[in-house]
Amino acid sequence: MNFTETRGNDGQFPLEMTFSQAILSPMSSFGGLYSPKSLPDLGLPFLEKHLQSDYKTLATAILAEFEVDIEQSIIDEALSLYDQFDDPQNPVPVVKVRDDLYVSELYHGPTRAFKDMALQPFGTVLSAIAKARNEKYLILAATSGDTGPAALDTFRNRENVQVACLYPEGGTSDVQRLQMVTENAPNLKVIGIKGDFDDAQSALKKLLTSDSFKAKLQENQISLSAANSVNFGRIIFQTIYHLHSYLELIRQGAIQMGEKVYLNVPSGNFGNALGGYYAFKMGLPVEKILIASNSNNVLTQFIQTGVYDLRDLNVIPTSSPAMDILKSSNIERILFDLFGAQRTKELMLALDKEKHYALTQSELAEIQAVFSADFCTDDEGEAYIKQAFSEGYLMDPHTATCFKSYDTCRQHPELKTIVYSTAEWTKFSPIIANALTGKSGLHDIEALKVISEQAGVSIPAKIQKLFETEISQSTVIDKRDIEQEILNFLG
Repeated sequence: MNFTETRGNDGQFPLEMTFSQAILSPMSSFGGLYSPKSLPDLGLPFLEKHLQSDYKTLATAILAEFEVDIEQSIIDEALSLYDQFDDPQNPVPVVKVRDDLYVSELYHGPTRAFKDMALQPFGTVLSAIAKARNEKYLILAATSGDTGPAALDTFRNRENVQVACLYPEGGTSDVQRLQMVTENAPNLKVIGIKGDFDDAQSALKKLLTSDSFKAKLQENQISLSAANSVNFGRIIFQTIYHLHSYLELIRQGAIQMGEKVYLNVPSGNFGNALGGYYAFKMGLPVEKILIASNSNNVLTQFIQTGVYDLRDLNVIPTSSPAMDILKSSNIERILFDLFGAQRTKELMLALDKEKHYALTQSELAEIQAVFSADFCTDDEGEAYIKQAFSEGYLMDPHTATCFKSYDTCRQHPELKTIVYSTAEWTKFSPIIANALTGKSGLHDIEALKVISEQAGVSIPAKIQKLFETEISQSTVIDKRDIEQEILNFLG
């Protein structure tokens, strides 16, 4: 499978890339991304064939359909990391909450968030390619809270790879921050910035396309890549669990083969939703993809009106901080798939330069044929957390936003809905404790104990240990100093 550029070609980048090339060099002409030139057919015959396949078998088959140019031994090694999840036989449990609502739990990996689903195998693949080529890579990661811990975990002590991870100071939960700042492997650097996630992501994209920065790296024979979902190496692994979740509903007797479902996705940078979109385009029976946002509701506005407008907007800190994002990178791949490179270039350059763009009515109709959207306030989210707990289900604030779009966006309530839960309750315990007990102002460790007692669940040992581990990464800088800080880390 080959990949092509979302904004067309400027003569400085290859017209097409293989999968392995796109992983190593994720940015393309005019500041664009790489997207699949075509998609395989993973419709009903494929689903029938894999009705009884376990997760790793399904993943292997999907990667084979994509014809990725990665040796099978590397793929096997990468997928074997799912054996370290809570249940090696089923790394993604799909749990019935209501007769028509099922939750696909994507957080059973080492950092207790959905980014492990993609970044665990991704780290193995990228480092193996770098080692095989005898090349050294700097991997950049910008995080709103989940990508960072997952990227640091997967690349820890890997050969031929160094990682610089940017996070917004004060913009993550305490557990997310501790997962990053307690990392002490010599190939990892964690950098807090005075700003928000959009500042971190903008800095990452600027460095990825900076010829002068790349030239400085090349002086030390270091090449540049990224662990964010601008890298399709992330997206391909985020497609798999959508097919798995559908097959799980069949195995549980909730639906029949071919019956349509709603995919209900909490969205910030849109990588999770993009995986669902590709699954739909490849043949998964999907009625619509429901996009759940928090009060940073640019995606809701975009899907409802066709207008993407960042003018006079600043990120609003919410109780679902991993979604505190205004500029969602992977919308670009949706635009490219629907409207082509030239139109995508026009729209994205308008967003870059003028901070807004507007679709035509016919373009909006194409978006709305696939997506519906709503947003959930913090108060609404806490009410949904409390309601779900009374029904026997404990969930985090990001998952709670999906219960709003479940209530408001379904035109066919007789169809089943798959909600994607992106983080374990342990990552955002003060918010959940407040929702369940009314106790506010608790520190994470206090809130964890309250929830553990209230829900009768244990605090995972890895989470408990964070509060006893020495902080080894204390860098916090102005965003203007990011490039020099990274160069200092590289020596």
